[in-house]
Amino acid sequence: MRKDQDRAQSHTMELPRLIEIGEKNIADFGKFLKTLNKPKKVSLISGANVQKVLRKKIEGSLSSDKIRFVWHTSIDNQIESLNQIQRNVKKDKADLIAGIGGGRSVDTAKLISFNLGIPFVSLPTAASHDGMASSFVSVKSDKPHSIVAAAPMGVFVDIDIIRKAPKKLLASGCGDLIANIVAVKDWQLGHEKKKEYYGRYAADLALMSAKMVMENSSEFAKKGRPDVRIIVEGLISAGVASCIAGSSRPCSGAEHLFSHALDRIAPGVGLHGEKCGIGSILIGRLQGQDWKKIVKTLRDVGAPTTAKEIGLTEETVVEALTIAQELRPDRYTILKEVKMTYKRARDLAKSVKVI
Repeated sequence: MRKDQDRAQSHTMELPRLIEIGEKNIADFGKFLKTLNKPKKVSLISGANVQKVLRKKIEGSLSSDKIRFVWHTSIDNQIESLNQIQRNVKKDKADLIAGIGGGRSVDTAKLISFNLGIPFVSLPTAASHDGMASSFVSVKSDKPHSIVAAAPMGVFVDIDIIRKAPKKLLASGCGDLIANIVAVKDWQLGHEKKKEYYGRYAADLALMSAKMVMENSSEFAKKGRPDVRIIVEGLISAGVASCIAGSSRPCSGAEHLFSHALDRIAPGVGLHGEKCGIGSILIGRLQGQDWKKIVKTLRDVGAPTTAKEIGLTEETVVEALTIAQELRPDRYTILKEVKMTYKRARDLAKSVKVI
């Protein structure tokens, strides 16, 4: 027997060094950055709307801590746009990059951080998905799924800012968390069938984030919206779970492949977490899970449970189901176990009332 025959495959864990979650604490952003790596200059990446709302507060905080800054506006996540911002950021010669805003700005900062070898910090303004603390990024390219970039050195959250974002963004975040239940089941399947690495700790952390939503959904429904802090902490934990696993496995299974398929067929229709939530209903049923509980949870948090609610046609949903696994043949999911014909996909979607 060779000495390394039983050696487990290695992977790298890159985790956030510091996470701050506060209430109306945006004025402490400069102090937070100083604690991390004492930057003299920071490249700030955000959308135009976020700049209108937060620019003065952020500039005031950075100036008070004698940190110089340069703003860069994120327009979209097309490769051409990302490359232009990257060229501009490189000229800054900054010590740190900050992604401020929703998923696009944080993803942009994440990718540029990885490409330039400059650490970055995440300052999310909405809790719409788990990208705020993970090392994975979605960009518009030939790849139909997320790619590995850099994990944030730090995550800074002002709950008051998140709370003021549209309710549907928070509901979308809930959908992305609930998807972990399906993703972990697919991960276990990959381990059983292909001897793929399976990390119990990362899996349990991802599941705990999902269960926090499901266990509290009735209470959320009574209040009229989810508890922002619970969802933010859940999304950060989910992102960290992926960092620990060294892959997106704990938070991305067939339900995410379904979402990516929708991105290809009907780009721009529905939020990421909304599509993952609907995908979780479909794939959860296929896995033999309690899909009705998934439906109830999504409704409790105000997330959509049907294709019509987010503007998807029946045909689009059916087609997405039939091509989902093809988008990432290397990832073993429940869709590898069934022949997803047009009829089977349609029957599945109708059985759970997605269409």
